[in-house]
Amino acid sequence: MIYLNGEYLPLAEAKISVMDRGFLFGDGVYEVIPVYSRRPFRLTEHLQRLENSLAGVHLANPHTAEQWTELIGRIVAGAESEDQQVYLQITRGSDSVRNHVFPKRVTPSVFIMSEPLLTPSAAQRQRGIGAISATDIRWLRCDVKSTSLLANCLLRQLAVEAGCGETLLFRDGFLSEGTASNIFAVRNGVMLAPQKNHLMLPGITYDVVLELATAHGLRIEVRDILEEEVRQADELWMTSSTREVLAIVSLDGVPVGSGKPGPLYADMYGWYQEFKATVMRR
Repeated sequence: MIYLNGEYLPLAEAKISVMDRGFLFGDGVYEVIPVYSRRPFRLTEHLQRLENSLAGVHLANPHTAEQWTELIGRIVAGAESEDQQVYLQITRGSDSVRNHVFPKRVTPSVFIMSEPLLTPSAAQRQRGIGAISATDIRWLRCDVKSTSLLANCLLRQLAVEAGCGETLLFRDGFLSEGTASNIFAVRNGVMLAPQKNHLMLPGITYDVVLELATAHGLRIEVRDILEEEVRQADELWMTSSTREVLAIVSLDGVPVGSGKPGPLYADMYGWYQEFKATVMRR
């Protein structure tokens, strides 16, 4: 069962108008929330990021935090899997004409669904993934979690066609992020993190990794990271709500460090799992 504009119904029965601005223009935002043992992970932070995305596209939030919590809770309770990923999407809604200008009086379309959460397998974590690099061709408001993801899809497809798991994006000689992940580099025992700005999505897992690094005394530098520093890194990690923390062991066919997941990655992965377990027991 999914939620669509006030109704709970089977996914196969869900319909929207072809005049919906999300369909016509990609005029909407979305959010993905991991759920462990039927408990949404960092729900408050995810809903705040949703609020920020909506504000970024001048779209009023159709629900309060309490209402979102209730809607998400009902979807989670009705799903089969204990561990899930909940997808929220809000578009500006449907108008009677196709016009680039925002319509004055339309009702937003709200969609919520749940799918099983598939995190990386133990084998994948142990071997890590390969990545390629590309020029960041996306728009300049990457801090908005917009449904307009064609550029991300094109860049991610490059990785798929190269037999890799992610594409690292560089803009004007600096690291921005991956197509669907934040990227961390480790050099000489220091964890490097790109600073939050309009050129990257402020990841919830990104925040957790910084918090864990601070709590465990890992040296951190949050700043602009040169492409050269990334290519010379001892370790590279990607983070996201669904992949959690995953080591990148090659970039453009060149091994990263030893070509295997590094020791600090092993520490961070362990810290992350401990933190997740602690939070879910509360």
